[in-house]
Amino acid sequence: MDVFDGGSNGSNRRNITWKKKYNWIGYLILAIILIVIAGLFALQLVTDYIWMESLNFSNVFTTILTSKVLLSAGGFVLFAVSTFFTIYWIHRSYLKYFDSSQLPPIMRKRKVIMMIIFGISAIVGLFGSSIVQGVGWEQALKFLNYASFGQADPYFGLDISFYIYVLPVLNLIIFVLMGLSIFFLLVEAGAYSVFHMYRVSRSAQLHLGMTLGFIGLLLAGYHVLQPFGTLSTTHVNLFQQSVVNGLSYTDDVINIPKAYILAAAAVIMTVWMIIKLVKGNIQTMLTPIAIYIGLVVVGQGASLAVQNFVVSPNEFAMEKPYLEDNLNFTKAAYNLDSMNVQEHPGNNSLDAEMVERNSGTIDNVRMNDVRPLLDVYNQVQTFRTYYEFNDVDIDRYQIDGDYEQVFLGARELNTADLPDQAKTWVNQNLRYTHGYGVAMSHVNKVTPQGQPKYMLKDIPPEGVMDVSQPQVYFGEENSPNVITNSAVEEFDYPSGDENVNIEYEANKGVPLGGINRLLFAMTEGNFRMLVSDQVTDDSQLLATRNIMDRVNRIAPFFKYDQDPYLVVRDDGSMVWMIDAYLSDDNYPYSEAFQGKKNYIRNSVKVTVDAYSGEVNFYAADPKDPLLQTFQNIFPDLITEEVPDDIRAHFRYPTDLFKIQAKKYGTYHMSDLEVFYNREDTWQFPTERYFSEDIKMEPYYTTMKLPGKEEEEFIQMVPYTPKNRQNMIAWMGVRNDGENYGDMFVYQFPKQRNIYGPQQIENRINQDSEISQELNLWSQGGSEVIRGNLLAIPIEDTIIYVEPIYIESNNETSLPEVKRVVVAYGDHIVMEANFDKALQEILNTVDPDSQGDGQKEDEDSQEGEPEKQQDSQAPIMEAEEQLQEFSDLFESYQKALSEGNWQEAADIMSELENKLDEIQSSDGSDNADGPDNPDGAQPSDGNTGSSDSQNE
Repeated sequence: MDVFDGGSNGSNRRNITWKKKYNWIGYLILAIILIVIAGLFALQLVTDYIWMESLNFSNVFTTILTSKVLLSAGGFVLFAVSTFFTIYWIHRSYLKYFDSSQLPPIMRKRKVIMMIIFGISAIVGLFGSSIVQGVGWEQALKFLNYASFGQADPYFGLDISFYIYVLPVLNLIIFVLMGLSIFFLLVEAGAYSVFHMYRVSRSAQLHLGMTLGFIGLLLAGYHVLQPFGTLSTTHVNLFQQSVVNGLSYTDDVINIPKAYILAAAAVIMTVWMIIKLVKGNIQTMLTPIAIYIGLVVVGQGASLAVQNFVVSPNEFAMEKPYLEDNLNFTKAAYNLDSMNVQEHPGNNSLDAEMVERNSGTIDNVRMNDVRPLLDVYNQVQTFRTYYEFNDVDIDRYQIDGDYEQVFLGARELNTADLPDQAKTWVNQNLRYTHGYGVAMSHVNKVTPQGQPKYMLKDIPPEGVMDVSQPQVYFGEENSPNVITNSAVEEFDYPSGDENVNIEYEANKGVPLGGINRLLFAMTEGNFRMLVSDQVTDDSQLLATRNIMDRVNRIAPFFKYDQDPYLVVRDDGSMVWMIDAYLSDDNYPYSEAFQGKKNYIRNSVKVTVDAYSGEVNFYAADPKDPLLQTFQNIFPDLITEEVPDDIRAHFRYPTDLFKIQAKKYGTYHMSDLEVFYNREDTWQFPTERYFSEDIKMEPYYTTMKLPGKEEEEFIQMVPYTPKNRQNMIAWMGVRNDGENYGDMFVYQFPKQRNIYGPQQIENRINQDSEISQELNLWSQGGSEVIRGNLLAIPIEDTIIYVEPIYIESNNETSLPEVKRVVVAYGDHIVMEANFDKALQEILNTVDPDSQGDGQKEDEDSQEGEPEKQQDSQAPIMEAEEQLQEFSDLFESYQKALSEGNWQEAADIMSELENKLDEIQSSDGSDNADGPDNPDGAQPSDGNTGSSDSQNE
């Protein structure tokens, strides 16, 4: 028996020993996991700091990190302490109410129970810290550093900064505390329901009473803040909305007084509930809750009644004073309150002298469209499979003393397009590190083949300006991180059968000497970076090379325009310009443009050097209170001194202009009754693109504004009335110098029709000669692209211009400008180029523009009768050509019907060649165009028409 017992005890001891070992192994594994998680988190923080420091933005990183840490600590303390207090009170109440024999043994072990309470409190505290810092760090920094708007709301008389910065923080605090208090109330109610402790235990009653009292105060605070919220919403009750954005009649008469009544009721009802709880009258505790709910229902009912029976029958009269605030504050929120509004007569006054006076505007009329132009750049100017143009942008430059609008794009590197055998680690990380050069072309000139006429082209760039630093290390491409200054020479650009190499000379990368190499090898997950002998202490890591990711990583609190554009600076270096937006959703009385966002400014311009990756944030609108707030938060982030060659290329962002133009389409109405009825709503017109009607986008153009002496770069968009196609107005914004951001509107007469873009498009479609020629081109493997239809205001009149592209139906298509349509008044012509089309228009509307040239032709005809006889020859030749075209077209259709695709394509090529021959002969026989503006009428080979001809 002893032996048996001894054996049994020995076995138990061994099991206990093994269990202890397993426990220690488990603890060790858990510790390793926690250390790894903490280490990875710390590694990310350290490498982020090093990267930010390399760009001189470490203060931004530390400011955000410090605020997050403090908020996390505050949230942890709040949630953990309140949880500890709650559980500890419950435990103490149990010990007082129950006999020790009635409780589980663990509740009598003070050390164990305290460890459990601490553990639960820590878990809840971690959860709370993530909530508080996750939703509040930016609001907290703004709250502590906000700048005043200097404008008060008309109802409460509070500065707008209260609604932008203070009110959201107060609401956040109340909602967080309210949620936490309700959670604790539920926990307490569950704990104290055991044996009905809440009826007998004073400790339980006091605990529940304190929680109820705190909830009552928070509920009262919520109701006190509600009136301020009425200035930023259209809701008047759960079921109805007002026509007013912001305070309405129902809010003023019902909802604001109701909020104060409910705040007082919440306090009174809470006190009532606490008294009933202490007295043990649990059933009567529901009475104040029922009364409070009843008051809420009555308030909603009163709001419904007033809205239905007082406001709706006479809505305009009731809402009139509030509509005025809605109108004025919405204009202020979108910077539309200083709009320069002028009348535009829309006269038919075009003549040769007007064209001569506005030669700068005429010379900058766009003959190319960005959309097909990108395909041309990628086919003609890439040269190697690993080069790519991601975008073609529009800007303006001083070229040989002339102010000229241009297209330009950067030639970036895409290592994904390298041959498979070249996709080695060395090539992708050390050798192929950057793109090269920029292509620039005229907006208003094309080659005889219809291709853009380049101002900068080829590798190395050659043209109208010197590009001293053509390497593109940072751009729009999603380029991987690379290492420069290694033992491997970097490929720069191809030169004949050889490649030119280069060494990176900037110092904005992360130095890979010392421990940095280990840290970033771990962060990159790139073991070769650590062990490769090609990487030296002088090497630099160029990380986050996509410019959008780069600026978002530095300043994630800004919203960035998705269309960055390239700028060639005066010193020949290249930078990317990015527009940053500051917006908010609590501007009083303002109508939202997206979600709840109802205030926006483009207060910051960001540049990223294409070579070094250096980032600069410039103040574009120093008066913006949101910008001033961020300057208070990050004193070293934003620079107010803008270099002249950077400011010269400030471009008003299209996205912001579209938001403002859409808002102005409604908020231009100053008469409140007209505004209320939306009687004069303006909208963007439509235009034809390919075979679809699409909404017209704002576009940049260079023009001389009425009353101004020089051309300037503006962005503009036409307006048409709602559900109508005639042009009612056009809106523009200036981009140059001290006039940057000045907005203006020209309104056309309402008593007569001014052709709108879609009406012009329809008339082009209805023109028999133009439509016949376009239909002919769109057959047999070709496609017609209708480019941007541009409305070009010139003094007191307006002309329309639309380029016509032809491209083949295959992946390697090369769009070419083959014709230009010009429309003016009732006249439409289509010619081989803009100069000819404009001259044809002038010959129609201003016959005197033909001048002495026509008279000389008549005199020569009188003096040479034989030449008059010869003048009949072109007519006979035209008839023969038309018959030849007809026969070829019939052969083409027959080949198509029989499925002879190659034969059809050959016939179509022959047709196109003959059209080109006719155009070429017309260009040589007729001296019209820019070299001879007084030339004769075009021959029949050119297509030109007007409404009078069509009729």
